[in-house]
This record gives sequence, C-alpha cells and structure tokens, in this order.
Amino acid sequence: MLCLFLLLYALLVNFLVSAALVPSFMEKLESFERITEESYAAQVQTSDIKGNRQTALDDTREWLKAAEHKKLTVETPDGYTLAAEEFPADTNGEPILGTEETPSGAPAAGDISAEDSAQGAQNASSGKESHKWVLILHGYTGWKEEMYPFAYWYHGQGYHAVVPDLRCQGESEGDFIGMGWTDHFDCMLWIDYILSQDEEAQIVLHGQSMGAATALMMSGGKLPDNVKAVVSDCSYTDAYRMFGEKIKEWFHLPAFPLVDSACLMLRLRGGYNLKDASALEAVKKSRTPTLFIHGDSDAMISVQMARELYAAASCKKELLIVKGAGHGQAQEKDPETYFGTIRDFLDKMLESTQ
Repeated sequence: MLCLFLLLYALLVNFLVSAALVPSFMEKLESFERITEESYAAQVQTSDIKGNRQTALDDTREWLKAAEHKKLTVETPDGYTLAAEEFPADTNGEPILGTEETPSGAPAAGDISAEDSAQGAQNASSGKESHKWVLILHGYTGWKEEMYPFAYWYHGQGYHAVVPDLRCQGESEGDFIGMGWTDHFDCMLWIDYILSQDEEAQIVLHGQSMGAATALMMSGGKLPDNVKAVVSDCSYTDAYRMFGEKIKEWFHLPAFPLVDSACLMLRLRGGYNLKDASALEAVKKSRTPTLFIHGDSDAMISVQMARELYAAASCKKELLIVKGAGHGQAQEKDPETYFGTIRDFLDKMLESTQ
C-alpha cells in the first residue's frame, strides 16, 4: 500500500511539474485553457487600458512594416538553439517611424505575430553609430513578438533592440521553462552577442514578469560593465514562492509538501532547482541601477513583491507603482508616466557612466 501511495504521489508531482513548466504538455490540458481564461479575467479591463493597448498594437504594426530587423540564433552549452530578433538603431539622420508619439502600451499575448514582423526589411546593417542597446525579455509562457511594442519605443529612443524567445518558448528550444534561472544564464549569450557587435555597447535589461525576474537574476551575478541598468516590470520575488501560490490557485492543492517534491523532481528532470530562481536574493548582490515597476491592481503577482525587491536591492534604485494597472499593464494604464519614468531613469544612468 505504501509503495502504491508513493508511486501515485510521484506521478502527481511529475504531472504538476509538466503542467506548470512544459508548454507542449500544458496545451493538452483542459485546465490550461481554464487557467488562461481566469488569468485574462483577472486583468484590469478599463476602457483606457483597452484603448492604449490597441493604439500600441497599431503603431507597432506600422513600425514593423518598415523597421530593419534580422533573426538571430545562439546555441546553449546544453545543446539548445535559442532565437531572437534584432532591430538595429536608425542613425541615418531620418526620423524614426512613429517616434512623434509615445506608444500607448504592450499587447496581450499573440496580438502581434511573426508574420506581422516579417513584413519589415531583413537587412540589419545600419545603426552602427549608436552604442545604446536593450535586451527585452518576455514573461512566463510568452514569446518575443508580444514585446515588440517595447522594442518600438526603445528604437525611437535610438537603441538597438534584441528581443529573444526565452528557453522552451516561442521559437527557442528547451524541455522546461526556466522561471528565470536557466534563462539568466542563457541571456548572457545575448550579452556576448551584443558585445561582439559593439565593444562600446551600453546595455539595458528590460524584462516583464518572468523576464523581469530573469533580468534581476542576471544583475545578481557577474555582468560586464557594459550593462548599465535594469528595468524590472512586475517581477516576482522567487519562483519557489510563486510555484506554491499557483499550485493552490490553479490546482487547489496544498503547497506543502508538493512544492519541495516538485523541486526535487525538477532537479532530476530539468537540471535546476526552483529555490535557486530567486530575484530577491539576486538584488541583494546587485550593483546595477534598477527601476522597479508594478501595477497596484496586479492579481497575478502581488505589488508587495515589488516593494520587497526594492527594499532588498543594494544598487541604485527607483520604484514606480502605477495605480489601476494589472499584471503587465502599467504601460497601458499610464503610458506617459511609464515611458517617461524609464526615459528619465536611463538618461541618468547612462549619462553617469559616460
């Protein structure tokens, strides 16, 4: 009887790991569709957010028709191919398309497709005069195309933008979503690529949700001096805590002892431990100036996590809480404050290093 119980328990833990961290498995579950619908329903759906989102989508699609870009790939030490899109800065003296207005927000997942971006020119040979670069990182179960409105805004500020698909998502290979831990190693490959193109690069890491946690974990490690700032939009404190909360919320199961068991299972199957994926521990060691952003109506990741991260960070730091914004909606709720705060912060941080 005990052996049967242990077998069933192991099967349950294995199921939970796959249901949370393997996209191809998630999509086969009815619960995944329910979770997606519930997550969308938990978002703030006010008219200003919807209007700003649509404006951002329209502006970005127009930009993509003319923007130069090219596909990049890198190989990880464990044999996976990761994909990204590069948008070089426009320095030919012509006004950058759409920079007369601030983009009004980022899209919901899937609103901008790879087909939309394919309409743009593929030659990325221009833009070599600018040394400003940004690495833009998407969230959990996301993909690079949903971050193109951010690339559009940075492009308008004179930045080269590199926008990757994180491991096991979009066009990037992988067996498990990394929750920021495997990703923060992977993303160093994109930093290496940028430095191979521009030894004088001034690099900004801009992430949203899990992408923000990835950027923060990077900041707690050994970064080249070229990385000048982090913009962390609605990051969680640590994956272990998030996993426990979502097991209770999504599957109505107790966090203990399932999360600890899942950590062991993930180490066996995926080669990493959820307990290592801690943005909170990383910022305690960070020396990279960081802007923390969060919506005070975020039902996915509590705004309190942003306050905890800000309090723990040992670097130069600022905190922006956007009233009325849900998860990943700060740029849609108040685009002027959102992008204006980022611009002012980065101007200060990049100027101070010159």
